[in-house]
Amino acid sequence: MKTHHYILLCTAIFIALFYNEDVGLNLGILGIIYAVLTLYKTPKQNKTKEFIVLFVTSVLSGFAFAWYGDFPSFLAVVSSLLLLSYRSKNSSMKAILLIPVFIVNCFTFICRFFNFDAWLPRTNTSGFLQKAIAFFVIPLVLVSVFFGIYAAGSDIFSGIFTNYELDINFWQLTVVTVLGLFIAFNYWNFAVEKIIYKQNHILNNEFNDEDKIQKPTYSFLDLNSERTSGVISLFCLNILLLVFIFTFNYEQFVEIPKTTIQLGEETHERVNAVILSIIMAILVIMMYFKGGFNFDEKAKSLKLLAKIWIFLNVILIISAFVKNTEYIIDMGFTYKKIGVYAFLILSLIGLILTFIKIQKKKTNAYLFNSMIWAVYGTVLACSYINWGGIITLQNSKRSDFAVNFHLQSVSFSEKQLLKYAEENKDQQLFKDVVSKIELQKQSSFLSKILFYKTTKTK
Repeated sequence: MKTHHYILLCTAIFIALFYNEDVGLNLGILGIIYAVLTLYKTPKQNKTKEFIVLFVTSVLSGFAFAWYGDFPSFLAVVSSLLLLSYRSKNSSMKAILLIPVFIVNCFTFICRFFNFDAWLPRTNTSGFLQKAIAFFVIPLVLVSVFFGIYAAGSDIFSGIFTNYELDINFWQLTVVTVLGLFIAFNYWNFAVEKIIYKQNHILNNEFNDEDKIQKPTYSFLDLNSERTSGVISLFCLNILLLVFIFTFNYEQFVEIPKTTIQLGEETHERVNAVILSIIMAILVIMMYFKGGFNFDEKAKSLKLLAKIWIFLNVILIISAFVKNTEYIIDMGFTYKKIGVYAFLILSLIGLILTFIKIQKKKTNAYLFNSMIWAVYGTVLACSYINWGGIITLQNSKRSDFAVNFHLQSVSFSEKQLLKYAEENKDQQLFKDVVSKIELQKQSSFLSKILFYKTTKTK
């Protein structure tokens, strides 16, 4: 099949799945169909290990959305399919460039769509006209003429058609068609502009020979002054960070605990400060190790101080990790507290990659190229795991378990709440949970969420 066949096929599938339906199982099915068609269409030379992994995660993300139908699984489906489509055509381009490619293609959709010569096959106009007349116009005329004759001779025949009211929501059909065409066209016929393509070499993980040449970054500083400035700066920042670690841990673990609300607010504020500190630390190291200093034999002190700073930031992350764990033990699980773990783990990955960058003499682009995959992995973890179920299961073991909060504000907590209601013989809770599940089960097949479909209420 040609590109235009895939576009028309996927548009038709989109209409069939989403017309008169809510978003649910249908989006999961659509994602899996797109992944399978992409695997079929992709040439063998582009079916790299990375592409195969993305194909698997795309299919799994489709199942995840069919199961949960929430925003994290939606984000996983979209990001997986975009990366899969991107890799099917550009096996060597950096994944981070997908962001500008996606934005540019969305804004240029109308212009590219009406440039028919670029994506539709060139056909002989006269031949096309002959086929249109032979296959469409003549049959339509004949059917219309004989319809008039038969309708005049039979009231019953005429009534079959005149008494029938076409039950089609044309406005919804138009919107679904346009949206399906927009998605299919940008997926199968996206374009990588030359200005974006030319930036790919800038994002290489390794330095080229020109970058290894020792030269000052700033015109007002020579190499020795810049190197010395880096040593002094990192030495002072290490001392400052040591003091901060001490005060941070003293406030966290030694000071008398305050009210629950104050404790929660202060914990999140301090964790935010830790994460911001890590980001700034990485940026400072990137500033000094963006080029020649990676290969400077006289920069051993600078490298040592940078590694010490990374190590101290790891200690800071561990402190925040321990405090968040203590906070969970005291107050219970929430989405925000699990989110804190996610951000701290990403920060730790960032520090590890920064250490590798210095040790292995990688470019700054190496950090961005690697972190985008770490973020993608986090998105997948958020979509595949029922965090709401975990939160409800763990909190239900507490004496201060807030039943109504978990019923109304925690997603996919119904299975755990049913168990809790049975164990505690709470008939009202059982009825409320069953009512919520049955309401979800009333959705049409394509709009269903499989999590509720598979939740037993008897």
